Amino acid sequence: MSAHNDACVRAGQYPTIEPEKGFDEHVLACVLSCALKEVEDGEATATESTGLSLAELREVLPRSLSATAMAIFALEDVSDPEPGMEEELLRGLLLAHARPGDPASARFAKIVARRALRDDHLWQDLGLLNRAELNRLLAIHFPMLAAGNTQNMKWKKYFYRKLCEAEGFSLCTAPNCRECSDFDSCFGPEDGECEERVTLIQGPLFVTSP
Repeated sequence: MSAHNDACVRAGQYPTIEPEKGFDEHVLACVLSCALKEVEDGEATATESTGLSLAELREVLPRSLSATAMAIFALEDVSDPEPGMEEELLRGLLLAHARPGDPASARFAKIVARRALRDDHLWQDLGLLNRAELNRLLAIHFPMLAAGNTQNMKWKKYFYRKLCEAEGFSLCTAPNCRECSDFDSCFGPEDGECEERVTLIQGPLFVTSP
């Protein structure tokens, strides 16, 4: 966290991020810390930042935030998010692999789909401490989808590969990953360098951009 964020935690605004607490609650605290910063900076509303509906936010916020932080979110002034096509595709992929009948999995599908539109590694977009926490989150709530990433591909790249496969397209022109000149872009370490955004353009065609 930044010095500003540390001060906010001490002041009781930001949720305290404690990995040893209930894991789902820990992840929500991480996401809400990112969202609170974006709301404070005027970059997004609470629903725009999280991808959750107003009703969903009102359900989870009291479990994670102080009254002061909840006031900063200004929920009375926000409306439900309107996902674009790219987000809808990501959300659909995640929901198709979510644990049946689990409201938490459905919420995380919305959160992950929305935060994946940011420009960093996905674990950073979610405010998590490292990629291992993201691996754990996906394994818990989207077990079949997570189990398919047998080569430890970067998660955004993997999601878009799955979307392309569903549409009958391919992200890649190389015969296999080991022969691809962009191997490190898909499989390199995620230790702080920003991940390339994967953008959907003109229907089912996917391209990568800086």
